[in-house]
Amino acid sequence: MSQFSSRQRNALAIILASYLLILLDTSIVITGLPEIQASLGFSQVGLSWVQNAYTLAFGSLLLLGARAGDLFGRKNVFMWAIACFALASFVIGLTQSTSVMIAARAAQGASAAVLAPATLSLLSTYFSEGEERVRALSLYGATAGIGATLGLVLGGIFAGWLSWRVGFFVNIPVCVVLFFAARFLLEESEPESGKLDVMGAIYSTFGMACLIYGIIEGGELGWQQTIPWGFLGMALLSLMIFVANEARHQAPLMPLRLFSDFERTSAYLARMTFVGAMVSFFFFSTQFMQHVLNYSPVEAGLGFVPMTAFTFISAMWVPKVTRIIGNKWVVMGAFALLILGLWLLSNLNAGAEYFADLLLPMMIIGLGNGAALGPLTVSGVKGVAAKDAGAASGVVNTAHQLSGTIGLSVLVVIFASAKDPSLDPTSAWAGQISVGYLGCVVMLIVGLLILLASALNSNMRQRKMASV
Repeated sequence: MSQFSSRQRNALAIILASYLLILLDTSIVITGLPEIQASLGFSQVGLSWVQNAYTLAFGSLLLLGARAGDLFGRKNVFMWAIACFALASFVIGLTQSTSVMIAARAAQGASAAVLAPATLSLLSTYFSEGEERVRALSLYGATAGIGATLGLVLGGIFAGWLSWRVGFFVNIPVCVVLFFAARFLLEESEPESGKLDVMGAIYSTFGMACLIYGIIEGGELGWQQTIPWGFLGMALLSLMIFVANEARHQAPLMPLRLFSDFERTSAYLARMTFVGAMVSFFFFSTQFMQHVLNYSPVEAGLGFVPMTAFTFISAMWVPKVTRIIGNKWVVMGAFALLILGLWLLSNLNAGAEYFADLLLPMMIIGLGNGAALGPLTVSGVKGVAAKDAGAASGVVNTAHQLSGTIGLSVLVVIFASAKDPSLDPTSAWAGQISVGYLGCVVMLIVGLLILLASALNSNMRQRKMASV
């Protein structure tokens, strides 16, 4: 961070700390769910809503939360979101009620829906396009890799050795520090003139809520039921009306001009395949370490540490490598590394050992993970006007959030259908997880093909311009 001015360093510290807070809160709950169920008396179905309420509110309100920063000032919106996140965390830490727990988790998700795009739009505001922004986004990408793993480890430690409530109480002092740091160190952006696109907000929020709820219900009830398909149908209709509304609105919630650039649109689509594969990778790897290797939650979390270390190393090298070969080739190389690592994991069986069979693929995946997220984010906000920074950040975060939910839901169905009743339980788990890893490989191959098409299109345009 020494390359940045003191103004930029202050902003980057606040941005990365708030982003880490969101990431930790998403993953820290996972390893604490059994203790939460025992403590509050959740049913198995009710327990799933501890995570689903957060996911539903987060994904549904992202576009609205992103636009709020453009209209009301990014610093102001950031501070309100941090305050609400702290209050929701405090309520969760104290609650003895299942209904209060779910409502407060939804409030956390709504706060995160404002906070996540605010961090990215602030980053775009403080760091100019080019190498400066690439360096900042590399740190942003490294934070993403570290946060996911650290959350799993801390969740296991808190739940196993202390209390699941500690994971929520620690949010409060962090939020207080971030609130006052933002108040005194961040500069307020110039609010964009214009009114909120109310109808766009209604259609997008309802459509996204139906889409995510339909996916959640499909995973829980099964896709042979009519309820998931009914919600997906309402989502499709609502989102179609939303797009039509955005096309004619003077101050749209999601300006359709964001999709006029093929490279930027390709980055959104590739990001979806990347995040879908990586969220599924964490899920399947946790299952493998706990059910096949018989690791405890804490040991399983520690099993991701080598991947995290290589994610950080890779992310730190991204700016240098980008200068040499360009952003698009860095991200395609990252996808190739991820495909290789996940293909190696797909060959695991019940006799696998961590150091002999998992360690090398974990390190390869870490290299790919660290090299992918920053360049994908660079492409997702490249060439965006300052007035659209919040909206573009909202699209990036929406693609990120949706793809994790959709990707895991699809691959869990494939995972469940691959069960072989003729095998012993450990071998059956290993076989199912292997199929899940192969699904991740397919997702990433699709993403790599999208990126390759974008690169070829860019080369063709450059040749055409050179010939004129």
